[in-house]
Amino acid sequence: MPDGLSNPSNGRPQKPASNGRGRATDSGQATKHAPWTFLSNHAHVLILLCAEPDLVLREVAQRVGITERAVQRIVHELEEEGFLTRERIGRRNRYHIDGGKHLRHHIESHCTIDQLLNLVIGSKSSRPEPQAH
Repeated sequence: MPDGLSNPSNGRPQKPASNGRGRATDSGQATKHAPWTFLSNHAHVLILLCAEPDLVLREVAQRVGITERAVQRIVHELEEEGFLTRERIGRRNRYHIDGGKHLRHHIESHCTIDQLLNLVIGSKSSRPEPQAH
């Protein structure tokens, strides 16, 4: 039964092709690009909530490419460390970023959250203002 995944010699399933890091690709072909980014998921969540403070966490999860539970954990960690606060408005949340806080790792601790956000989404004056409800 040739299904593209069976070994023709013994009929047992073959392992899908890997990209060299143990990750199979959808097409069974190895990818040319590594599946990593320069910014962490924490940075991705913070950037999205800064740009769109009224986003629901489900939407944040979809855009970042992680689970909603992972986003909830990240938001909780960012809140605990004072990087963001959550304002309850009816049944929704609005998130506020403390741009004056410094990044945590010693290599980049000389930079503030505002400097990171300015680099990625533009200057504070060009960022969208939260809408009053």
